[in-house]
Amino acid sequence: MGRWFEELPVGTVIEHAITRTVTETDNVLFTTMTMNPQPLHLDAEFAAGTEFGRPLVNSMFTVALVVGLAVPELTLGTTIANLGFSEIAFPKPVFAGDTIHVVTEVTDARRSSSRPDAGVVTFRHEGINQHGEVVCRATRAAFMRCRPQGSAGD
Repeated sequence: MGRWFEELPVGTVIEHAITRTVTETDNVLFTTMTMNPQPLHLDAEFAAGTEFGRPLVNSMFTVALVVGLAVPELTLGTTIANLGFSEIAFPKPVFAGDTIHVVTEVTDARRSSSRPDAGVVTFRHEGINQHGEVVCRATRAAFMRCRPQGSAGD
């Protein structure tokens, strides 16, 4: 189960337990399902002629994976809505075979002015590959539920 708003004070850092190795199938399926014809993701022969020498994993898959890996320890069952992203960066490429893990920091948290049972939390996620390189940085705001009255922890 994810964390309630009260369990996410500014400065909280979470090294997420789940890691994931990205596969070629992940990349091809995601890229084609999103109607992206970019040969850099789909055409090994084309990609071999680029500075990368092989297909790059679709960056939209990368950011979705980074956020998804953070869900169990952050927002599973405790979020109302994803409100948006203020930063997304890809400092290094991701390739099929890379294993990604995520570290998240809470950078802002405030109670909702319109909903007493909720708050807005800003998360800064970093996706890191098996070489210790940051491959994705994403800052997002989420509308989070407060701990229900009478639940454990009151």
